[in-house]
Amino acid sequence: MLPRIVGDWVEVAADPDLGLLTHPKQQPVDFAIWQAADSTWQLWSCIRNTKTGGRTRLFHAWESPELTASNWKAKGVAMEADEHYGETPGGLQAPHIINISNIFHMFYGDWESICAATSVDGKGFTRRLKDGKAGMFTEGQGNNTRDPMVININGRWHCYYTAFPNKQGAVYCRTSGDTRKWSESRIVAFGGEAGTNAFSAECPFVVELDRGEFYLFRTQKYGTGAISRIYHSHDPLNFGINQDSNYLIGSLSVAAPEFVLHNRQWYIAALAPSLKAIRLAKLEWTPK
Repeated sequence: MLPRIVGDWVEVAADPDLGLLTHPKQQPVDFAIWQAADSTWQLWSCIRNTKTGGRTRLFHAWESPELTASNWKAKGVAMEADEHYGETPGGLQAPHIINISNIFHMFYGDWESICAATSVDGKGFTRRLKDGKAGMFTEGQGNNTRDPMVININGRWHCYYTAFPNKQGAVYCRTSGDTRKWSESRIVAFGGEAGTNAFSAECPFVVELDRGEFYLFRTQKYGTGAISRIYHSHDPLNFGINQDSNYLIGSLSVAAPEFVLHNRQWYIAALAPSLKAIRLAKLEWTPK
């Protein structure tokens, strides 16, 4: 099956006013969309190139009573990096939120590690610490471990993310039974048509469309000319290592796509080409 965007895009979140932290070159980039405990829809985005200092990034929030409404209400800065917890100043990246037994879990990058936070209402999150630090695991200092996405497959949590040891970007995966103790990492996608540079495997997102049918989306380019390649596999731990002929099935002209299934309808959210907004559209799956 191949995903197909249908209908018009709806802009759901625009470049926000950050007050004293606002910078004319700021951009809302990697983000998450989920439904909170009160059924409202929430969106958190990493805003880069702000005046927050350090790596210039922070999380901003929006809210809407309806998923498909335009121009969600801006809720302000939701979270900033905290050195006290071992996070890189200005280094917050790519939040991802899932509901596990009525507790909302947020996974995010702090520039060097994948971290976690939890929430009862799905709106305000508290860092989940180990030995006083937020980081759970990393692919090594300087390798920019980031962009986590977590999905339950056959009773185990799979965390997909990217990093670039030796400046070569790859999609990694670790598994866990409780989201606290994680396995060693494994490269599940690398190289091929998408390339091997530091940014060739960003924003991984895995969809299990039917049981045992897995689709990996992997972004190579943001903004004008954005592209995310699509891989299909029956093994969630292998989408091809320089094996496009076996796994690559197509591409979408979008960056940092997120996928939402709501009331039996699939939706795709992605960055606007201007990198000044986030937009949403309906999605259909059709035979290849």
